[in-house]
Amino acid sequence: MTTTPSGDQIVRTFIDFFRERGHELITGGTLLPPSSDPVLFTTSGMHPLTPHLEGRPHPQGRRLVNVQRCLRTSDLDEVGDRTHLTVFEMLGSWSLGDYDHSQSLRWGYELLRDGFGVPSERLYVTVFGGDDEVGPDRESLRTWRELGLPVEPTRDENWWSHGPVGLCGPDSEIFVWTGGPGTPPQGTPTTDPRWVEVWNHVSMRHRRLGDGGLQPLRQPNVDTGMGLERLVTVLQGHDSVYDSDLFEPWTRILPPLWDLDGRSRRLVCDHLRSAIVVIGDGVRPTNTGRGYVLRRLIRRALTTLWRDDPSRTLSDLPEEVLRHTLDHFRQSRGTGLVREVLLDEERRFGRLLERGRRVLGRPEFEGPLSDEDYHYLHDTHGLPRDLVTTLRTP
Repeated sequence: MTTTPSGDQIVRTFIDFFRERGHELITGGTLLPPSSDPVLFTTSGMHPLTPHLEGRPHPQGRRLVNVQRCLRTSDLDEVGDRTHLTVFEMLGSWSLGDYDHSQSLRWGYELLRDGFGVPSERLYVTVFGGDDEVGPDRESLRTWRELGLPVEPTRDENWWSHGPVGLCGPDSEIFVWTGGPGTPPQGTPTTDPRWVEVWNHVSMRHRRLGDGGLQPLRQPNVDTGMGLERLVTVLQGHDSVYDSDLFEPWTRILPPLWDLDGRSRRLVCDHLRSAIVVIGDGVRPTNTGRGYVLRRLIRRALTTLWRDDPSRTLSDLPEEVLRHTLDHFRQSRGTGLVREVLLDEERRFGRLLERGRRVLGRPEFEGPLSDEDYHYLHDTHGLPRDLVTTLRTP
C-alpha cells in the first residue's frame, strides 16, 4: 500500500490475501465461548477453533481465515497506557493439518511486504532456539534465512502454549521497526523496544500432558494471530493505538465532552467501548462471572469520570459512539438498549457510593483497615476492596 491504509482496508487486504490462497472465511463470533468452555470470554482467535485444532474436521475445510473479537482481563490494570486494550480484534489464519509452517511464514512475509508495503529492512523475526526438552526450530530458521530476513533465536519467548496442559509448540514472531522516519533499524527485538511484534505464527505440533511431558499431535497445525489494533497503529505510523482511525469517533468526541488527562481519557475510552461490546453480546451487569467483568468495566470508567467532577454522566455519551462501536464489531443490539444498561448501572453505582461513604464515615473505620474489615465491608455492605480504597483516598 503506497498511501496510509485505513483500518477497514487493512482488514480487507488480510482477508482477501488468504482467500486467494484457498482459505475459507469463518465467522469471527461472539465474545462468549460455548457453555461447555469454562473460560468467561473468548481470549484469542484460535480459542473457538480448539476442537478442530485437536483433530475434529471443520465444516469449512482445512484452510481458514477470520477476524475474531476478543476480551482479556489479565492486563486490566495496564489499560490507560498507549497499547493495552480490554476488547480487541485478532486477524487469524489456520492450516488444520494442511500446509506446513514454512509456507505460513512465506505467506506472512509476502503479505507484510507486498500487501501492506512494509520494506524488508524494517522487518526482524524471532524463532525458537531450543531448550532442554525440544530442539531448535530449524525449519523456521532455514525459511527466514532463505527469505533474507534477520533472525534472533530465543527460548521461552518463542514457545507458545494454550495453558499448563493442552496444545503447544514453537512459534515465530515477526517484528516491524517503529523508530520513525530517518532512524535506521537498530538492535534486535529483545534489545530494542522499537521493534514491535505484529504477527505470531505458531507451529502447533505438540500437546502438553498433565505430567508435564509432550505428546506429538497426529494433526500438526499452523495457527497465526495478529492484533488488528496494533497492526493498524504500526502501519499508520502512530505511537498509540488510540491515535489510529479504529478509535474514531471516540478520540474526537471524548476530549471536548470530558476534560481528562491522557491516561484517564484512554481508560474511559477503552472501558466504555469494551462495555458496549460486551453488552452487545448479550451480557448484563451482575456480581459474578461475565456480568461482574462488565460491571467492573463500567464502574472503573465512572470512578475515573467522577474523580474530578461528580456531575459527569454516561447520559452525555452521544449516539454516534454507541452506534459506531456496535457497527464496527458487527453487533445488532440497538443503541437504546445499550444506553439503558449503562445508565442503570450508573444509578446503581451512585447509590452504592452514597451508602459506602456513610458506612466508612463510622468511627470504627477511621484508622487503617484490616483484612477482617475489608471482608466485613464486602460481605455485609457490598463494598469491594478496590472501591473502599477509592472512597478513602483523599
